[in-house]
Amino acid sequence: MQSIEPMSQTFDRLPPPQLRMIDLQGDWLSLGGIDLQINGALGLAFPEVQASDRNRLLAICRRLWEQGVDAFTPTLVTSSIAQFRQAIEAIADFVAQPLPPRHAKILGLHLEGPCLAESKRGAHPQEHLQPLTVEVLSEICGDHLAQIRIVTLAPELDPTGEAIAWLRQQGVIVSLGHSQATAEQAQVAFQQGATMVTHAFNAMPPLHHRQPGLLGAALTTDTVFAGLIADGQHIDPIMLKLLLRAGEGDRRLFLVSDALAPLGLPDGQYPWDERQITVTAGTCRLEDGTLAGTTLPLLAGVQNLVRWQVCEPETAIMLATLAPLRALGVDWSDPRLLYLSRPVCQLLRWHQSDTGELTWQRLCENDELPTPTSI
Repeated sequence: MQSIEPMSQTFDRLPPPQLRMIDLQGDWLSLGGIDLQINGALGLAFPEVQASDRNRLLAICRRLWEQGVDAFTPTLVTSSIAQFRQAIEAIADFVAQPLPPRHAKILGLHLEGPCLAESKRGAHPQEHLQPLTVEVLSEICGDHLAQIRIVTLAPELDPTGEAIAWLRQQGVIVSLGHSQATAEQAQVAFQQGATMVTHAFNAMPPLHHRQPGLLGAALTTDTVFAGLIADGQHIDPIMLKLLLRAGEGDRRLFLVSDALAPLGLPDGQYPWDERQITVTAGTCRLEDGTLAGTTLPLLAGVQNLVRWQVCEPETAIMLATLAPLRALGVDWSDPRLLYLSRPVCQLLRWHQSDTGELTWQRLCENDELPTPTSI
């Protein structure tokens, strides 16, 4: 199955025992969202997490669940090595304890930095950038390497490829980003085992007809998956449409929120490490105007893609639900098995109104469908 299908079509092919049928009247059924790049929420930035923040992390997991997200990788942006280690240890301890029902699950950590190109660091603090070496990565991860799921790095910082090889040996997914890598350098990194690109178009050389760069290499490599931000600020909708066509729709692309700590809070000014960010209509910028992220939930990106007529609803839904699983290496050649392995309340029902607006709701355990909610 290569597209989200109405529930009645999907379950017509399933064995009948113990199945309860719900007529969705042409709506779409999907898994919950999977957010592979989210930097914080409810005022807590993930790099600042401490051992005493369990209740705050629980609140974030609950809020993300309410926003339609089933699982996520807390993203630690560039900070001091000591702060990296503190956050990694605190989140590892949190993951080791049972999670209540109806809370988004942590799938491991995403380290976005500190081995990034200075010229493409964006909002990452320059003073905490580090060289790309096995020694630096090992020092950051400490005894919790098993909790690291993704590392974003600039491959040109290590021409030997030793760092990428070491991460792959540890089972870590390597994503290229915040990088000045040429197409040739990116292709070498992909051959060494990198399989992902962090927020396509952003913090990397633009596509150019004589210098395709990192993104051009990624879009022409079948084993590479690229994340994209659909908030209307990071990428123009026309470029999103171009990206989806070049990336074969949902086959090698996936949505991320890139949400910062003010996710779930109103617009305004908020502290961000030693600096301040201003949130206006869900867009976060530093005092100098540098785009730092967003506070829009993951599924808002799905709705935006449909609203902008970038793609059909089933493709947009896939980009936030099944596509991230594919990028993580999860086999979903038969998505029906993924549906059956989850409680009913982990499934989302999507409806498109006569005006084209796409909304979603979680199914209830007792099959009583609540009023559809729009993010």
